[in-house]
Amino acid sequence: MSDTPPPEPLFDRTPAFAVGGPADGPPDPVVYDGTLRALRQRTVNFAAKRLVDMMFVTGLDRATAERHLRWRPAAIPGGLAARPQPDPGIAAVLDAALADGRITIETDAADRKVAICWIDPTFGPPIAAHAIARPGYGGILLGPDASPRFDPAPIARAAGTPGHAWPLGDAVAPPPPSPALADAAAALFAGSPGIYGVMAATPNRVLFERYSSFGAPDRPTPSWSMTKAITCTLIGRLIAEGWLHSVHDPAPAPLWRDPRAAQHRITLDHLLRMRSGLAFPVLTEDGRARLGFENSAVYQDAADAFDAAQRSIVATEPGSVFRYVNSGPNVLGAILRDAIERRGLPYHATVYGLLADRLGMRSYQHSADIVGNLIASGAGFATLRDYAKLGVLYVQDGMWAGERLLPPGWADYALTATHTGSSYAACFRTNADRLFRDLPADTAWASGASDQRVFILRRQRIVVAVANETDHPMDLAALGRFVAAAVG
Repeated sequence: MSDTPPPEPLFDRTPAFAVGGPADGPPDPVVYDGTLRALRQRTVNFAAKRLVDMMFVTGLDRATAERHLRWRPAAIPGGLAARPQPDPGIAAVLDAALADGRITIETDAADRKVAICWIDPTFGPPIAAHAIARPGYGGILLGPDASPRFDPAPIARAAGTPGHAWPLGDAVAPPPPSPALADAAAALFAGSPGIYGVMAATPNRVLFERYSSFGAPDRPTPSWSMTKAITCTLIGRLIAEGWLHSVHDPAPAPLWRDPRAAQHRITLDHLLRMRSGLAFPVLTEDGRARLGFENSAVYQDAADAFDAAQRSIVATEPGSVFRYVNSGPNVLGAILRDAIERRGLPYHATVYGLLADRLGMRSYQHSADIVGNLIASGAGFATLRDYAKLGVLYVQDGMWAGERLLPPGWADYALTATHTGSSYAACFRTNADRLFRDLPADTAWASGASDQRVFILRRQRIVVAVANETDHPMDLAALGRFVAAAVG
């Protein structure tokens, strides 16, 4: 019998225990496929998502939607110090395919569906992408699949209060604008060709509204990452309901049950403030692997957004580094879904019932992913009037119609920058870096790609909402001057 000790095992076999039984260990990480074919698939996927959103959620006609569409070649996720950059080869072949008519678009108004096909015999089989729109689920990206992997059944939504004064109802009667406010709005529209509209309001009345030729008071507009502010507020609602205890507790994600895993060190606060440290391996065309911090894959991959987010790896010490990624909010989305379903409640209806329906945001809808998760990082839709109601909730310190919906102090927590040198708060942004020089430093806003915003000025009790078409420029200096004029 040998006295030689056994070799060190390759894997940690230390027993671990979690509530409900032994832990299964950390989840296998998701690997981002950065090959050229995968990037082409994401490129047409995103275009299909955009067109289905514009035509069948926002309600634009096809000619207007195609005029607004900006083809965006998919980009490899960036590292800690770099933003994602499109592969030059993808950009070149995309331009050539569009010029040669090798990318076709088909729409089905009856089924509210878009299909895009990219044909390139030199590269391989055609690449197809599909997307559909369903009420309450926004635009659902299907990718190469023809149908979703869940039943997008009608969602029971609370009835509104028609005839009541805004914000509880839909009765809106703005006063004649001052010359300064009217001039500021005119300058904003003149320099912002993609703008849907802008409005300003107090908790008691709408002060100003103006819309473009393709905008309207009842037209749901894109929000992109403004949805993160909805997700943050939903976390506040769960704390107010007693379903969660504190933002400083470890994040109770369904796949993060193993107390030995690095993910167990991530708190809800880290996820809300983009300091989770989450990233994933990226495999490129040349077979090399590197670390990527994801931004857009959730809107380009027809995948389970919550599963992919939880399968991110912890690349930096939680809490130590700010890196804006969509994985964190989608882990929060998984936590929300788990908290709802563990109580035996219907997931989709409860998400709306916790917040949007309580505020009378009847037009608001999340976009769902292919398995039915309501994407928590972005791609929600609502009218400007309904988006402004979210701002009013914060102006009123979490109170709505005499009822406390958010914990005391939540508005301070969510709208305060993390620390000196950072303008990011808890899924909101702030003016701590004086991006808007005409506005107070304590101004905060929900923010989305292409300058979607809901400004919240709590001391002045003013809310300003603005919506813009994706990838179209907005005159931010003029926007700041409009908000300043609304404040007076």
